[in-house]
Amino acid sequence: MKTYITNFVFLSFFFLSMNFLLAQENKWIDLFDGESLEGWSIHSGFAKYRVEDGAIVGNAVKGSPNTFLCTDKEYGDFILEFEVFLKDTELNSGVQFRSKIAPENLTYWLRNEKGDMYPKLVPKDRVYGYQVEIAGSEVGTSGGIYDEARRAMIREWWIEKGSEESKAFKDGQWNKYRIECKGQSIKTWVNDIMTADIKDAMTASGIIGLQVHDVGNDSTPYEVRWRNIRIMMLD
Repeated sequence: MKTYITNFVFLSFFFLSMNFLLAQENKWIDLFDGESLEGWSIHSGFAKYRVEDGAIVGNAVKGSPNTFLCTDKEYGDFILEFEVFLKDTELNSGVQFRSKIAPENLTYWLRNEKGDMYPKLVPKDRVYGYQVEIAGSEVGTSGGIYDEARRAMIREWWIEKGSEESKAFKDGQWNKYRIECKGQSIKTWVNDIMTADIKDAMTASGIIGLQVHDVGNDSTPYEVRWRNIRIMMLD
């Protein structure tokens, strides 16, 4: 009887411990503390980022190339959620995921639609990789996936204009995004509408980055805001 009770207590403790560890693995982690840019750094350009009213605010700067506020850590399999407010719909934006920051000048050899190989230069400090699109409703591409500074737009990853998915993003309000990455599977949602469901194995892990797009010689300080940025690890 004592042996039975001891084994029962041990097994109960074991399963409780396992459940606790699983709960810890599936816990949401805030990537932004609502007060500072601790844990983030700017790369590729010199657009401006600041914290205001519990949100990260990005402003375009005349002459700056595409700029990214990037996490210091890399992430592999995860669910990422955030809210975004595109104050100026003239500004194209996006959020990088499983992306890289070039430590030096790099050259990728890629294959075009005809099957021919061609070189793609990625300069030092350039952010490159998967990006979920943020754009005004007239553009209709929000939620599509772009391969920033690498393979660029891939037709199968984009959104058909006029479809339900292309209308998911709402101007003049906060929009909720969700990205799920598990192995080769990448899925995105905008306001609970699935906007992409692809499989790609080019990059298995990388940084999260908030983009302020290049606006050329336009001196207008176009603005985009992000808040409630959180991640749940799946690996």
